[in-house]
Amino acid sequence: MLEDRYYMRGSRFDSRFTATITLLLVNIAVFVIQLVLIRFSQFPVTHYFALSVEGLKHGYVWQLVTYGFMHAGLLHLIFNGWAIYVFGQDVEEALGRKPFLALYFSGVVIGGLLQALAGVLLGIRFAGPVVGASAAAFGLAAAFAMLFPERVLLLFFVIPMRAKYLLLLCAGLTVYGILNPDNVAHFAHLGGILTGVVFVRYAMHWDWHWPKLRRTRGEPPRHLVKVGSSSSVRWGRGKPEEDLPADEFLSKQVDPILDKISAHGIQSLTERERRILEAARQKIVKR
Repeated sequence: MLEDRYYMRGSRFDSRFTATITLLLVNIAVFVIQLVLIRFSQFPVTHYFALSVEGLKHGYVWQLVTYGFMHAGLLHLIFNGWAIYVFGQDVEEALGRKPFLALYFSGVVIGGLLQALAGVLLGIRFAGPVVGASAAAFGLAAAFAMLFPERVLLLFFVIPMRAKYLLLLCAGLTVYGILNPDNVAHFAHLGGILTGVVFVRYAMHWDWHWPKLRRTRGEPPRHLVKVGSSSSVRWGRGKPEEDLPADEFLSKQVDPILDKISAHGIQSLTERERRILEAARQKIVKR
């Protein structure tokens, strides 16, 4: 649907209770529960809910999700939470709630699978228990860099760096960590990065349905065409865009712009084309 496209939605500030904030609250709540269980009970939280090769061998497949909401300490939670907040807000606004959640959980699961596979193939050094939302955070960072490659960020709050170079830096550090193993789940980070890149490159253009995710088939491909000049309107050869019926307005004015976005990205739009998209969004809201 047109209103599901990221360039047709209102600002994220229209609703403060975003999926990003919800995920942050869930991570905090799980961390508190984790601390309470460890402190006041004998329940083996790590054994059942942290990701490990041994746990998956026992059939604890839920670990592929639950590990992404546990953390090894407060600083671990703060750093991951900061990354989710910084990158998640803009990525959610760009993709929409459903694709954003699909990206987040895909990063967790794929990162976990890659880490577990490394544990099976490369030995016990990669097979130990893993906790943390880092795979999801790296996935969001990669998606952010793909969506806004020229956006300037402050690395360590000091060093200005474009998002595309930050992605390369993260990928380089991850590969270095894999080649020089330590106590960090670098394969999970790599899985998150790959998920973010592939998701934005391919999956963000799908039509999303919840909970079933599928790409619509059978629709004939649309060809890129030029948007008609506004001079025809000024000289009386056509109706102004705002006066056209909604369906005719969408087919004649908006569809060519959407084709242009698909081919060249939203940054290729002219000011007039952006105004047309905004007018289309207003027409949809009034329906």
